[in-house]
Amino acid sequence: MKLVRSSGYSATSVDQLCAEAGVTKGAFFHHFPTKEALGVAAAEYWSASTSGYFAAAPYHHHADPVDRVLGYIDFRMALIGGPVEGFSCVAGTMVQEAFRSSAAIRVACEASIMGNAKALEADLADAIAQRGVRGTTPESLARHVQTVIQGSFVLAKTQNGDASADLAREQLGHLRRYFSMLFGAAREENLQ
Repeated sequence: MKLVRSSGYSATSVDQLCAEAGVTKGAFFHHFPTKEALGVAAAEYWSASTSGYFAAAPYHHHADPVDRVLGYIDFRMALIGGPVEGFSCVAGTMVQEAFRSSAAIRVACEASIMGNAKALEADLADAIAQRGVRGTTPESLARHVQTVIQGSFVLAKTQNGDASADLAREQLGHLRRYFSMLFGAAREENLQ
């Protein structure tokens, strides 16, 4: 994860992976027949570890589905800090590089990113129903959330130092305002 986040999938060699992990090339190829197989395994590992992390997050405890959606965005914003390689998405980084060269990695990264989107759909469906929102679907809104998150990471990679985290948080702040307006929460927050 560390090497892919800092150097990218393509720029990370098997030799670098082995040195970082403290294993021989023989051990590497015993577990992974190719670097592509490792890429697929990395995306699957990323999915498993992040889905568990987000499933245990405190925003799930809100009774109001709008609060859960806004809480998810707040939680994502709170995770952004330090250098971009510390907060960017491994699946997003790999798919940007390998979407044409490796169908297997593209599919594994799609499953990771869309799995994260799918985890929001129930809360979005409840929020849509509760607030009477028309003209969209929970699936579409969940994909939009992931688009903004992944896009914020791409923009963050254009900056140096603290500016990268600041830019990513700014974009998620705009996403939060959009959902507040969509679900009428902005008016409620202003009245309080």
